[in-house]
Amino acid sequence: MDNDSLVIAGKTFHSRLFVGTGRHRSNEEMVASIDASGTEIVTVAIRRLDLDNPNKKTILDYIDWTRYTILPNTAGSRTPEEALTTARLARAMGLSNWVKLEVIPDPKYLLPDPIGTLRAAEALVKDGFVVLPYIHADPILARHLEEVGCATVMPLGSAIGSGQGIHTGEEIQIIIEQAHVPVVVDAGLAVPSHAAEAMEMGADAVLVNTAIAQAQDPTAMAVAFKLGVEAGRLAYRAGRIPVKRYAVPSSPVEGVVRV
Repeated sequence: MDNDSLVIAGKTFHSRLFVGTGRHRSNEEMVASIDASGTEIVTVAIRRLDLDNPNKKTILDYIDWTRYTILPNTAGSRTPEEALTTARLARAMGLSNWVKLEVIPDPKYLLPDPIGTLRAAEALVKDGFVVLPYIHADPILARHLEEVGCATVMPLGSAIGSGQGIHTGEEIQIIIEQAHVPVVVDAGLAVPSHAAEAMEMGADAVLVNTAIAQAQDPTAMAVAFKLGVEAGRLAYRAGRIPVKRYAVPSSPVEGVVRV
């Protein structure tokens, strides 16, 4: 097939797998799995970095940023105001004017705040940020976020870190149908088949963190997700057969000798 690149805010990527840096057992495992995944976009939670001691190493010091696009995220932000402060801190540090926007006030279920996310997104876009918002799989909210200028929408498959897979498939399909920006399925994916499922729907990319970081062999799981994303995308582009209620024979029925 012809070139099939992912374009976000005018920037071209060849991998459709984004990966996170949280919950790894060691920095060495993190670096190895990121490398094995083939990703080009790596997310980092700015609020979870220890910035009080400039001489102390953070995860930023372990990754070769000449190879990856850093995507600071506002994880840990409970309000739009906290998210704005975090995004501006990342930009002031010289990391990026791209931001994965998360506004999550609920510590138990970790569901994103739709109203707070929209408010923060609008302010960040006006402030010159490239905004990639994490949301529940709400087609109406996705449309509003696109209208205010977000570069992608990132609906959840299921709760963060739950490993439940995709529970929001119907809503994600509506978002994909209506969106004019890339759709990135984020959260809840546990195994490569979940990533393949999202890509087969027509999602433009997936973001995976816990499923890789907490796997018994993170590097092997990163490779598996890479292949799952590639297989799902190829299947989507190839075009699946329609679903039918009854069986359809795969061999010709004309001329069959009957006894």
